[in-house]
Amino acid sequence: MPTDKTIKSAFESMMFVWGEPLDVKIAASAMDVEKAEAKRCFEELKAEYDEAGRGIRIREVDGKYQLVTAENNHDYIRTICTPVKERRLSQAALEVLAIVAYKQPVTKGEIDSIRGIKSDRVLEGLARKNLVEEKGRSAAVGRPILYGTTENFLASLDLSSLKELPEIDDLEDAITYEEYLDSDGYTQTRLDILDGEE
Repeated sequence: MPTDKTIKSAFESMMFVWGEPLDVKIAASAMDVEKAEAKRCFEELKAEYDEAGRGIRIREVDGKYQLVTAENNHDYIRTICTPVKERRLSQAALEVLAIVAYKQPVTKGEIDSIRGIKSDRVLEGLARKNLVEEKGRSAAVGRPILYGTTENFLASLDLSSLKELPEIDDLEDAITYEEYLDSDGYTQTRLDILDGEE
């Protein structure tokens, strides 16, 4: 049985290499430990990073863990990750994103019914920004595709789960997005909830 120090060291390496939020089950299986033991080590490691006040932190996203930069360093990071463009999401995109976030899993037909207009292009745009994704198929006639938000949606808003979403009116009024180039030259999307001031 590996020691806590060995497990935490391995988890740090796994999160660094994995990039995306790392599922506790995958990490536990790799170390041949119980899921509860793995989660305890993740939480202790997260607390250690927070207490140390370093520039790298561990964030939980829907039961998964990921290495991220400290929030108070975002302004400095943005100076070296030159934004491609920054603007508010369109009203149509906000409507669809809010419907998907609060009603998921939801079909395109249900979204269209709520909005009273077709949402094909808007859904495609949100999918390209990695904010919504297909979650499976409905049992209804024709088995339409079910849509839900992505882990990137949660991570971009610095949320651990959908339960932490703000009131829907606040989301519609305040959410913006920024596209920027990462260190590998790929375009990434970052969401932000503003305080109402331009």
